[in-house]
Amino acid sequence: MLPNEADVVFVKGLSVEAVIGVFDWERAITQPIMIDITLETDISKAALSDDVKDALSYKDVCDDVAEWCKELKAKLLEHLAEQLAEKLLAKYNCQKLTLSVAKPTAIKEANAVGVQITRLAKNGNV
Repeated sequence: MLPNEADVVFVKGLSVEAVIGVFDWERAITQPIMIDITLETDISKAALSDDVKDALSYKDVCDDVAEWCKELKAKLLEHLAEQLAEKLLAKYNCQKLTLSVAKPTAIKEANAVGVQITRLAKNGNV
């Protein structure tokens, strides 16, 4: 269990251009994907030291997520979200994450459509 169960590192509104979609025309272009990430982690060491090396780097998280989205070329947002969650939990020191993946241009009448998932680290330390 975390010393402070409310500690999170978050990213809101990460915009990535990537191939996403099931239709042939979608497979031939890139589209914007909007991503929100909440990573539950213990930030106490960084809070005490004031040293970036003790922190979970949101810059690295953003860079990795952008690269993974471009590499995956997923058909479904559900698949993309699951793959991103697995990769984030494997690479970063977090016990739980919530991830939203949205396509802002998919439905003309909506600001965005998408999925949100919450996953726990395999070690079960939540």
